[in-house]
Amino acid sequence: MPLTKEEFAQALFAPRAIALVGASGNLQKNTARPMRFMRKHGFTGKIYPINRTQTEIMGEPAYADLADLPGPIDHAFVMVASELVIALLEPMAKAGAKVVTIYSDGFGETGPQGMAVQNTLIARAKELGLRIIGPNSIGVADLHNGMIISVNAAFEAETLIAGELSLVSQSGSMMGSLIARANARGFGFAKSVSVGNESDVTVGEVIDALVDDPQTKVILLFLETIRDAPQLGQALERARAKNKPVIAYKIGRSEQGDSLAQSHTGALAGNDVAVDAFLRAHGVMRVRNLETLFELAPLAQKYLGKTPAYPTPARVAVITTTGGGAATVVDNLGLLGIVAVAPPPAFITHMAARGMNIRETSIIDLTLAATSVQYKDLLEQLMEVDWCDAILSVVGSSAQFHPELAVKPLVQANKLDTKPLAVFLAPEAMTSLGLLKKAGIAAFRTPESCADALAVFFEKRGNAPQKINPVAWPQELPKNGLLTEHEASQAFTQLGVAASPSQLVSLDQPAHQVPYPVVVKISSRDVPHKTEAGGVKVGIKDQPGFIQAAQEIRSNVKRYAPDAHIDGLLVQQMQGRLLELILGYRHDALVGPTVILGAGGITAELSPDFSIRLAPVTLEQAHEMINEVRITKLIKGYRGLPKGDCDALAQAVVNFSRLAAVSGVEVLEAEINPLFVQEHGVVAVDGLVRLSN
Repeated sequence: MPLTKEEFAQALFAPRAIALVGASGNLQKNTARPMRFMRKHGFTGKIYPINRTQTEIMGEPAYADLADLPGPIDHAFVMVASELVIALLEPMAKAGAKVVTIYSDGFGETGPQGMAVQNTLIARAKELGLRIIGPNSIGVADLHNGMIISVNAAFEAETLIAGELSLVSQSGSMMGSLIARANARGFGFAKSVSVGNESDVTVGEVIDALVDDPQTKVILLFLETIRDAPQLGQALERARAKNKPVIAYKIGRSEQGDSLAQSHTGALAGNDVAVDAFLRAHGVMRVRNLETLFELAPLAQKYLGKTPAYPTPARVAVITTTGGGAATVVDNLGLLGIVAVAPPPAFITHMAARGMNIRETSIIDLTLAATSVQYKDLLEQLMEVDWCDAILSVVGSSAQFHPELAVKPLVQANKLDTKPLAVFLAPEAMTSLGLLKKAGIAAFRTPESCADALAVFFEKRGNAPQKINPVAWPQELPKNGLLTEHEASQAFTQLGVAASPSQLVSLDQPAHQVPYPVVVKISSRDVPHKTEAGGVKVGIKDQPGFIQAAQEIRSNVKRYAPDAHIDGLLVQQMQGRLLELILGYRHDALVGPTVILGAGGITAELSPDFSIRLAPVTLEQAHEMINEVRITKLIKGYRGLPKGDCDALAQAVVNFSRLAAVSGVEVLEAEINPLFVQEHGVVAVDGLVRLSN
């Protein structure tokens, strides 16, 4: 019988009894740490150390075998050699364990042989009804009840702050590092889980449990990859529905599947870009700086879901007692698309009547001009205006030596829950940071993390893709492998994306009915990049020109790919355009179907300018994508240029993204490059589709 969610959460975070398998009485060994940590930090549940050579550990009875335990357990922590672990599963199950956390390494992280052993381990655990954290997990902790089944040295601290943050980490060592860093700043944790190899219990399942945990107010993620996107997405949507912020820091860029990419789309929208789109779609705030991971928490906890929709770019009023310190943040804000907005004349007049003289500059510098009372009044007045979306206070040396001048006014001022307030302290001022933390005000130690936090907070997060009805694959088209451009255009037409009129003709007896001028292209599955092979001729105006083009293409392709199978020549009517774009689809190995829109033609990879979403997309999302691609300004009346049909373009993006719902085949990647935007409509003039084999 599978565990219920309640049983899983109880065994994971609030076990009544724990078996420490492989516990040591030698205080110098890692395997002694969990027992020592739990005694040190007040765990009141039962602890059963398991050791075949010792009868007592740290004053507690030790047991040679799990069968000897005086009572049932909920959770077991395994710290023995990898070759011993599988044999211990049945005894642990018989002892009552529901969750087993495996510290032991030597499994999937070591390669194919270790992965085979890991698969055997998980299969046996499922037979026994056990849930596995790890292997290669550094452990689990609940700082509210002192349950610290972990070997991480971060828990050596004399005092651990029990708080409202919970951390799920794919890196064991970074779990401890983050807790130590945050603890030094006064941030407390509720729960922490190192998922290790994530062989059974996934990040998504842990998040799901934390969503229901009343002690957890903000969920932090340290990610290296994504292993179960559907499950993770569901958990993140539950967190969003309960207004429980999720903040993530992700390292690395997986190359899984990238080597198979046949398209520009694969080069543009690699795994990390797709992961970024996935996280945004599910409401996650992905930070760029490690320290921002916990420094952003107060901002997210207090304001997320309570603030109105912000314009793009967001407008921040910056007040400071150190002009240079403020400039460092403003520079970083500008790089991340946030505007430091100057007070308008009416507000300057308003504040002058209240005894404060300020200027119409992007930084309101109060270094020599304001008392603490005036500082407080300015902050309260800024809370009421509609010309800024947030307030950033940058405090100079007074934060270190005279917090009453600029820090206490921030704490004492009347603040709104609908207008975010953030503070950057230019000097190292731990006392002031502590005052702000206690008051629930987001405070930052570096200009980079401050700007990072504001940019991430204001970043537009989208919606998870909605399920749509299945789309039939044309019966006449292949069901696997790489399609020719002619076949791809038929697939695009079936989806509702217009393609330029074309005709496939014989290479030996070329004749066509397509009106001149035309483009002539080689048609071959073995030549996906036709231009490189000399397989494209444009601007053909008449029959003699067509015959000559056909001969040249045949000769060029023969030299480029002598063994290529040639289907014939594709003759395509030339099209006019106002803009060339690329419209791409990719079934990402980590997060599933994605769609991109970007600058097209041969420069697609040279100057990346694109927008990406999980597929399929809605019409609203398609318009958002168009607005995010910088080059589309050229078809929106820029400097009097003619306007393109953006409505038709948006509908084409929607229709193309329906490749995610095609039934009967698996589309790995597809691309229209270029897609011509015209005054009335859009038209695909080159395309590629690759299906699974």
